[in-house]
Amino acid sequence: MEAESTIAKRSAFSKYAFMLPATLLLLFFFIFPILITVIFSFSNLCLTGAQSSSFQFIGLQNYNQMIQDPEVLTSVWNTLIFLFFSSLVGQQFFGFLIATMMKNRNTVFRRVIGSIVLSGWVMPEVVCALCMANFLSDTGALNMIIKLFGGTAVSWLYQFPMFSIIIANAWHGTAFSMLVFQAALDNVPKDIEEAAIVDGASNMRILFRIILPNIKGSIVTNMMLNTLQTLGVFGLIYMMTGGGPGNSTTTLPLLMYKEAFGSFQIGYGTAISMVLLVIGIVLSTFYVKTSKVKV
Repeated sequence: MEAESTIAKRSAFSKYAFMLPATLLLLFFFIFPILITVIFSFSNLCLTGAQSSSFQFIGLQNYNQMIQDPEVLTSVWNTLIFLFFSSLVGQQFFGFLIATMMKNRNTVFRRVIGSIVLSGWVMPEVVCALCMANFLSDTGALNMIIKLFGGTAVSWLYQFPMFSIIIANAWHGTAFSMLVFQAALDNVPKDIEEAAIVDGASNMRILFRIILPNIKGSIVTNMMLNTLQTLGVFGLIYMMTGGGPGNSTTTLPLLMYKEAFGSFQIGYGTAISMVLLVIGIVLSTFYVKTSKVKV
């Protein structure tokens, strides 16, 4: 009995010992930065000026300032618009559409189309921004096509800046949604679909009654991941419009950067980042609760 007890203790010790490195990395690179951010959001931490040498906790002053700051409200609104149209509509819809078109196709077709779509996703965000900025510029490919058909060139990045960054982000992230939906669609039982076809069900009825209910978990998971990724988009917007013209494309990540590293108000910048974190948590919880899916 003592020998068995010793072996059990060694086994338990070994299990926790192997988990220790991963736990330490998680604490150091994830939990610790979040705690530091929360602490700094309640402080007057800044890098220049008189307050830079007198760090102190100021309670909810940063959050009160945000409520009264019209630039913050504009950034929240821009963030939600950018999130809804580029992620929830753009990436979700086109990712599902492409995955549906590739369903039951031969291997060569899937590889060719998949490679073309994936080429946008594997690009670094900065490269994607430069490509789309040149495509949408006054002398870019899009205006060349418009002129070819007798149209007038449009200054997309100046006249329609929000539309431009929405299109860019949708193009950049659609491939991920395509991969998620492609894997989900491949796991939908084919015998159920075949039985529905034999019974005379239309394609739309099969879609809404069979396919979508079977991939509901993948839809919610993909929606959550797209939401969190889109809320953190910075480089693409910064490279294409810089948050302008004016504040028309300034989202919360850009405003956070501007306050923390432009105005050197670290405390106020981290308070803005907490708003971004709360939005992500609220939306993720909303997706799970409304869909009644265990993720």
